[in-house]
Amino acid sequence: MIDATCPLVAKVYQEARRFARDGRTLLLLGHAYHEEVEGRYGHAPDRTVIVETVADAKALDLPPDAPVAYLTQTTLSVDETRDIITVLQRRFTGLRGPATDDICYASQNRQDGIRAIVDRCDLVLVVGSTNSSKSIRMVEVARRLGGRAELVPDVTHFDPTWLAGVNTVGVSAGASAPEILVDQLLDRLAELGFADPSVQRVATEDVVFSPPARLTGGTDVL
Repeated sequence: MIDATCPLVAKVYQEARRFARDGRTLLLLGHAYHEEVEGRYGHAPDRTVIVETVADAKALDLPPDAPVAYLTQTTLSVDETRDIITVLQRRFTGLRGPATDDICYASQNRQDGIRAIVDRCDLVLVVGSTNSSKSIRMVEVARRLGGRAELVPDVTHFDPTWLAGVNTVGVSAGASAPEILVDQLLDRLAELGFADPSVQRVATEDVVFSPPARLTGGTDVL
């Protein structure tokens, strides 16, 4: 067995165990159906409450001085998460949180990319699967900012009627979407008259994670 858990996700699992050992109720910001949230909940199920929305945060049945801590799903919308944390900070005097932002840098960079182009596009297409939280959050960010946006799992799901009245199309993709799916969508758009794309760069990703030790001759610690 090789443990290939993303180091960013593993860090949050460790934080969950630490807060639980401290006797704190863990407020887990995320979507209950998501695999990452299910996995994190399993580390301290008797001390964890899932908080999906601002309304959930306001409805928590805990006293203001309750020993609580919050952690976030790594693929959430930055804006949505900030609003929930603000409510928690107002409600609980002893609130603790992670030392650094738990939202994945790849998620944040792509959400920032959407923000950078949405005002200049009549339509934004996000390449990503229907169960990809990163991709779904990107669509939500575009719509929250007033843009038209659609999720495109692959080119066969693209509907040419979306282009009616559209002059400029923005294309992005979830962090785990294979590049070939983006290229296929760009080729289809070119066939329909949307050729010569320009690139909007908002960040340079140069973070490199080492592969699991057992793949390089070492020993994993599980």
